[in-house]
Amino acid sequence: MKFLNDIKENNNREWFVAHKDEYNIVRADFEKGVNAAIMSIAGFDASIKHISVKDATYRFYRDTRFSSDKSPYKTHLGAYIAAHGKKAFHGGYYIHLEPGHCLVSCGNYWLPTNILTSCRNEIMANIDQWRGIVEGKDFVEMFGRPGENGWDDSKGFGIEHLKTAPSGFPRDYEFIQYLRMKDFCCWRAVPDSFFEGDGWLDGMCRILKVGKPMMDFINSVVDDYE
Repeated sequence: MKFLNDIKENNNREWFVAHKDEYNIVRADFEKGVNAAIMSIAGFDASIKHISVKDATYRFYRDTRFSSDKSPYKTHLGAYIAAHGKKAFHGGYYIHLEPGHCLVSCGNYWLPTNILTSCRNEIMANIDQWRGIVEGKDFVEMFGRPGENGWDDSKGFGIEHLKTAPSGFPRDYEFIQYLRMKDFCCWRAVPDSFFEGDGWLDGMCRILKVGKPMMDFINSVVDDYE
């Protein structure tokens, strides 16, 4: 956390080169934690047990080609542990380390329109099953309801939402809030101290186990396209 705070204040190549040894220590420690996370998640989701640390982590260097922000380095560390890989539409588990914005998340993001439409149709066709998952006491307490919170809040379900019904779907549908979702991510913020020690693995798994049935429902649709 200290290094991430420092890089936020000194996001330039000269500072980074001078502190490269520190970064290497931080990176090695983070990757050790990611490996532990993979093994822990595999305990309740065997589909990700083949994933390596390299499969789940990202470069620390930012791609600035299409961004007005030319800062060369990220100010967070993240790992996406997904059975079909980081670039697949099949959902997975995400851990995010950033001072003041640490979180644990799972689900599906950036689904193309045709898959998103199929997910919406599946929700309508199996609305009782879907509601049994996302309106269950544990899920609502952990993540809330769609549209209640944003990415910077302490918990949330769905990062982006349409303002009205998606094209081709009835505007007066009783559970339209689920059809308006543009992604199926659920997340829980955790304190900066969360990842210290060894107890965080149990805490992480408690959060992800609550979100997994929702992700499994969506993955059952997504997998028809992959």
